Amino acid sequence: MAAGATTKLTEDKLITWYMELVLEEEKIPTSIFKFCKAKKIKEEEFYSFFGSFEGLQQKIWEKFYASTVDVMQKNEQYGQMTNEEKILTFFFTFFENLTLNRSYVLFVLGRHQDQMEKLMQLKGLRNHIKGFAAELIDEANSDKNLKILKRSPQLFSEGAWVQFVFLLKFWMNDRSPGFEKTDMAIEKSVTTIFKIYDNGSLEKILDFGKFLYKENFA
Repeated sequence: MAAGATTKLTEDKLITWYMELVLEEEKIPTSIFKFCKAKKIKEEEFYSFFGSFEGLQQKIWEKFYASTVDVMQKNEQYGQMTNEEKILTFFFTFFENLTLNRSYVLFVLGRHQDQMEKLMQLKGLRNHIKGFAAELIDEANSDKNLKILKRSPQLFSEGAWVQFVFLLKFWMNDRSPGFEKTDMAIEKSVTTIFKIYDNGSLEKILDFGKFLYKENFA
């Protein structure tokens, strides 16, 4: 499909083309020039949306996040949920989105041997997830009058990110029907972290997250 005179080029269209091309050819396009030529668009049209393929890759993950939040906010019960329920809902919904795009995700994460290269495309997503988790703790802290009862949004948000990385690796290796084992991992890991949180040992969240990362993603 090409961007003809009657077809308006959009960010979403470029993303769709890119993901389809990656899956069909089982490789990342070698250059923006060749990508644009194949789609019969000008390079400057591509650059009006993205400065590089790396930027486009990061945006795909941010789109997964935006779609997840959109679904959550349409849930009439979301506003009455506890923080634990909100985190659970976020992870369940996010991994449902990933499952719809599993072939793409497995390819782009599986092609990199270097761990840092894998995580670079998740840079924007990392900021969103940490921001989401920090916002939940800020809201909880606003109800606490004593400073000693308040929790660190920074520490909790970092723990939430490491937990996500663990769950992502788990999901990639999950071969169970309907990825039911991933659902169990989400529920158990969130429950564990909130037990630690409720017991006032928030610092242990980061240690727990690092352990999960070391055992399952390294």
